[in-house]
Amino acid sequence: MARASKTPRWLALLEGPQTLGKGLRFWSLFLLVLAAASAYPLFADGYDVGNNVYFFNWAFMALGLSLIWGYGGALSFGQTAFFGVAGYAYSVISINLGDAYGLTLFALLAAVLLSALFAAVLGYFLFFGRISGVFLGIVTLSVTLVLERFMSQTAGPEWKIGAARLNGFNGMGGMPSLTIPWPGGDIALFPDIPLYYVTLALLTLAYLALRILVNSRFGNVLVAIRENPQRAEMLGYDIRRYQLAAFVIGSALAGLSGVLYTSWGNYITPASMGMTAASLPIVWVAVGGRSDLTTTLLGTLLVLAGFQALTIYGSQYAIVVMGLLLVATVLVAPNGLVHGLGSLLSGRLRRRVREREAL
Repeated sequence: MARASKTPRWLALLEGPQTLGKGLRFWSLFLLVLAAASAYPLFADGYDVGNNVYFFNWAFMALGLSLIWGYGGALSFGQTAFFGVAGYAYSVISINLGDAYGLTLFALLAAVLLSALFAAVLGYFLFFGRISGVFLGIVTLSVTLVLERFMSQTAGPEWKIGAARLNGFNGMGGMPSLTIPWPGGDIALFPDIPLYYVTLALLTLAYLALRILVNSRFGNVLVAIRENPQRAEMLGYDIRRYQLAAFVIGSALAGLSGVLYTSWGNYITPASMGMTAASLPIVWVAVGGRSDLTTTLLGTLLVLAGFQALTIYGSQYAIVVMGLLLVATVLVAPNGLVHGLGSLLSGRLRRRVREREAL
């Protein structure tokens, strides 16, 4: 009689049909990359390390969009709306409560929950109203631009919540950084090495948790809805609930990006919800490969690094290059450039293994 596997089910879900990468070779490479990222602050200047947290901050938003769009099939331009809602909520709460006793952590949780609640309300009307396809993209983009326009006109002195002034298009500043209570004194997470490690740990946990989620029954049903919603509904699944759940989770991750970005730079403006900001996550996820978390993460970090270099040395070309990159992806590799390259390399590797076994 075969012995039952003692591997916990949640651990087994790290690998599955909905994610690329499995086996000892993949996880060894994963640990090697994680070790390199962890060792990076030991050999770099603290200022540079803090600045590189910027890239990690946006990755949460991209992973959330991968869940909504890549796995759920719902193209959303609303990620920056939830980013902005959470960023402004964190600013208002933290300015009014201060950073003592770890209250910034409370502000973080409250801001992410507020972003998720906003997504739940919006998503309810979208999905239970049977809005899908291009119309869902139009509605989410419209909501994003309305929020951006509204926040831009809050410059007057009457636009304040407690001690926090919204400041209109000038943006809010002066909010405290995240602070962790500690017996020897609170640890303020300024853009430096401690914030780098905290953000890296959060990103790793989010990535692994999403792998478990998309390889679970929930993820399998979500992909079935993406492929054929009518068939999934005929099989008895309430597709609207699954789409709404994915929308809320992905939007909460965008909210986490907003909080981390705001606490990192101690600043947020309505421009973070503008047309350009709303379109960039689509480029990141499309270039990487929206239907896989690993390629989404890699593609986002690579495109962000290239975009930052362009803004420094040729800012007038940055947006044009991003547009051309999106067009090239759609025409050459619809599943994503990173995804296509990874599939090509893994296919060649499998062929070599089979050839060696045949000898």
